[in-house]
Amino acid sequence: MNIVAIILARGGSKGIPKKNIIDFCGKPLINWSINQAKNSKYISSVWVSSDNNEILEIVKKEKVETIKRPKKISTDKSSSEIGWIHAINEIEKKQKIDLVVGLQTTSPIRETKDLDEAIKKFKKNNADSMFSCSKLDDFFIWKKEKVNYSSLNYDYKNRKRRQDVKKQYLEN
Repeated sequence: MNIVAIILARGGSKGIPKKNIIDFCGKPLINWSINQAKNSKYISSVWVSSDNNEILEIVKKEKVETIKRPKKISTDKSSSEIGWIHAINEIEKKQKIDLVVGLQTTSPIRETKDLDEAIKKFKKNNADSMFSCSKLDDFFIWKKEKVNYSSLNYDYKNRKRRQDVKKQYLEN
């Protein structure tokens, strides 16, 4: 089974400039995801898709495949999905893909064993997709509307005990 890891790394971050290649605990942030994928028992190849030449040069040192992403799908409003679709189309020009593992550069706090366990579970359950999440305990969300706030995920006038709140999950 040909399992490819695709890591999207856009160059134009406004919030944290060059966030994908800033030093994070001694190496560029993106290298954590690259190394986790490369150490997987199941992942056949690792691909980094970026519109930024500096990012592509840095990741080439890690001996991964690179894809130059067009600027028109690398804007602030471009979705990850459009980046993954572009990458898949480019990879499939060279090889058949059986499974894609999409790793977020900005979520480096995972281990290779997490990837391997997820792939095993995915295959065992014959799933069509999978994502990781964290359970939220006692997490109440509010939004600001002009000067007032309103609760989004519960009725603040009838606040339940923590034990009675339905489980909620945050996508990692």
